[in-house]
Amino acid sequence: MAGTYTQFDVSFRKMGIQVTFVEPDDPENFRKAITPKTKCLYGETISNPRGNVLDIEAVAAIAHERKIPLVIDNTFATPYLCRPIDFGADIVVHSLTKFMGGHGNSIGGILVDSGRFAWAEGNFPQLTEPSPAYHGMRYVETFGDLAYIVRARVEGLRDMGTCISPFNSFLILQGIETLGLRMERHVANALAVAKHLESHKLVKWVKYPSLPPARITNWRKSMCQGRRRGLLLRDSGRLRRGPRVHRHVKLFSHLANVGDARSLVIHPSSTTHQQLKAAEQEAAGVTPDMVRISIGLEDLDDILWDLDQALEKSQG
Repeated sequence: MAGTYTQFDVSFRKMGIQVTFVEPDDPENFRKAITPKTKCLYGETISNPRGNVLDIEAVAAIAHERKIPLVIDNTFATPYLCRPIDFGADIVVHSLTKFMGGHGNSIGGILVDSGRFAWAEGNFPQLTEPSPAYHGMRYVETFGDLAYIVRARVEGLRDMGTCISPFNSFLILQGIETLGLRMERHVANALAVAKHLESHKLVKWVKYPSLPPARITNWRKSMCQGRRRGLLLRDSGRLRRGPRVHRHVKLFSHLANVGDARSLVIHPSSTTHQQLKAAEQEAAGVTPDMVRISIGLEDLDDILWDLDQALEKSQG
């Protein structure tokens, strides 16, 4: 995601944290980038907006060989479609603002620790050495494999103030109650839309994680058994005069969010990825004529009608 890229490339560097970006389709690229100073490997279950599906198991094996944890952003798959810890991930993060909450009305995030990483065996002095913030306590000595998540809460949360509001928490918890039902509808609508756009005369290509030319092997390997029918969390298509499409939609909302109950559309090159240089946009899979859509829960016929009429009007 553009926000993640900017955080890693700009904000982290200001804090003295160096980040190396790699092409994720080949797990060996992660291995080649590891140095003695590397503290973790980070990846997305499904990348945004390219739609690459990460081989979590292979990358986890590489991380563990070097005694470093694998952190996975599972926002777009959700635990309903993928459980990264089952494939070796040590820490999982989600933007709760998207599918987990499901209604685009709350901002929040979650950090999940598998509790299985042996922090004492790696080079993590903040967890193994005495902490001045807690009277010389050693987190690993006191909390064992839970050292990371405890320190994240009692120091990171306390000192950085990244605490969700109670009302946002309430709304997100309400949304999570219907996650399974909503994802079933998202998946069904998404697959139908992807197939429809693949054969549309005004669409040059569709990037869709579970259909060719996507990496089907990783998709089938990483997604939960019985839930592989299709996923259109972010369907990216190169459309003739694509940037005009969002101006003509009636049902879709022109918003930067994804995973909403409502269908959304946006032009990444001029919005979410605008701050990136041309070469960085290209590396992220963003082209000037690409449109990103997130398929909601509306009636399928209404979704298809809106896309068809917007595509036709965009040609004028």
